[in-house]
Amino acid sequence: MAIAESCTGGRVLAQLTAVPGSSAVLWGGVVSYSNESKVTLLGVETDLIGKNGAVSPEVAIAMARGIQRRSKTDWAVAVTGIAGPSGGSIEKPVGTIWVGCCDSSGNNSVRLQHFDGDRSLVQKWATEETLKVLLEMVDNA
Repeated sequence: MAIAESCTGGRVLAQLTAVPGSSAVLWGGVVSYSNESKVTLLGVETDLIGKNGAVSPEVAIAMARGIQRRSKTDWAVAVTGIAGPSGGSIEKPVGTIWVGCCDSSGNNSVRLQHFDGDRSLVQKWATEETLKVLLEMVDNA
């Protein structure tokens, strides 16, 4: 599996690599915090970010697909969101996260969550949600 993170800043990978033996299933990942890194490292189209915003289901899936293509893994998961304290809007308040996942068979899924709390709590909960989505994806395979 491979991971692409934005708002969690590497916390998902840190949790996964804390598990002994994770190297048997974890290819690695990317922290693509800026829009530029999403484009450069993951191949997310600039127009997609411009049209939908970096925090959107479309970009979450594009991030997952991008890391999956580059890693040639069976599964990939990506998380993008607004951890705060600034950056939110009425449509996308602080605490909004999207988790996208995909597999090598072409299946995609995406999940929206809203978390209340300070930046640290939003990142913690976003990390937990991303791990939960990844586990569900593997369990359903």
